[in-house]
Amino acid sequence: MSATDTVTGPKSPTAAPVPTAAELIPGWRPRYAGGRVGFRFAKRPVVAGSALLAALLVVAVLALGTGDFTVSAVDVVRTLVGAGTPATEYIVNTLRLPRLLVGIVVGAALGVSGAIFQSLARNPLGSPDIVGFETGAATGALLQLLVFGGGPFAVAVGAVFGGLGTALVVYALAYKRGVQGYRLILVGIAAGALLSSVNSYLMIKASLDEAQAAAVWLTGSLNGRGWDQFLPAVLAVAVLFPACLLLGPHLRMMEAGDASAKSLGVPVERSRLILIVLAVLLCATATAAAGPIAFVALAAPQLARRLTHSAGVTLVPAALMGALLLTVSDFAAQRVLAPIQLPVGIMTAAIGGLYLMWLLTHEWRAGRR
Repeated sequence: MSATDTVTGPKSPTAAPVPTAAELIPGWRPRYAGGRVGFRFAKRPVVAGSALLAALLVVAVLALGTGDFTVSAVDVVRTLVGAGTPATEYIVNTLRLPRLLVGIVVGAALGVSGAIFQSLARNPLGSPDIVGFETGAATGALLQLLVFGGGPFAVAVGAVFGGLGTALVVYALAYKRGVQGYRLILVGIAAGALLSSVNSYLMIKASLDEAQAAAVWLTGSLNGRGWDQFLPAVLAVAVLFPACLLLGPHLRMMEAGDASAKSLGVPVERSRLILIVLAVLLCATATAAAGPIAFVALAAPQLARRLTHSAGVTLVPAALMGALLLTVSDFAAQRVLAPIQLPVGIMTAAIGGLYLMWLLTHEWRAGRR
């Protein structure tokens, strides 16, 4: 079936026309010229994505040059291209760059994960930290930290399997002739509350030193993050993100409803399950690298949608917005109470709490209209 075909069937005076693929994917239109088929995309998402990328680069240069030893923006750029002095090479590339790159990768992973879950749930509250998947990843990591005494690799594996296992259980419990958004959110919130109690129990039973280390990890922090955390995270995101982009058209079609998506040939339940697995793996990767960082996955997709004026899911802008939010939050966490460095999770929780109150108020007012 081509992009401009429509689906026909028995006519009914009350039946609504089935939308075409071009109508379901905002900004995507086929264009025919000289016997060839091309595609045209909306300009605003491209402009918004370029602006987010430019802002991210500016914040990155500022973060790399600011600290106990200040490095000018020009020297930061020179150092990044290999023309710096030994002093700036050590300060920028060894001390500051790994932390910055971990923040960018983690923020991008959370932004994409949140965008997928919100699209599947068709609800702005459907992010992995709200529906319990991030809590499940934290449970898996805590079991490795406090019970099995695993190292960094074991903690990362525990976070991935904890998040994935939680997602599969929530999906199974929420499934009833398909998975509906509100059912997924409610079951996820219940699972998150249960797992939070498990995490609290693990903290209580641990020794004082272990509990303190776990408490810092649970807050979510980029302090001390280096190449050991960056390389596994960027490899995982490099595999998962293209897979999410390939299923992006299915995700957009499913936003119009399961019936419309099925009529256009989308295997709805299979696509939904694969997308959930991909989104959970992205969230678990971020959790393994930096701990459970709250509200980035909630806020980034919604801010990206408002910036692009898009009615559908926006994976690339959501990734850039997530990276920008986490980078800005980490920069503020390092500088607000300098020389004390706050965990970035405290800053994102403060910002995200205000955003969540605004979002709930906005949704309540929209429901009253």
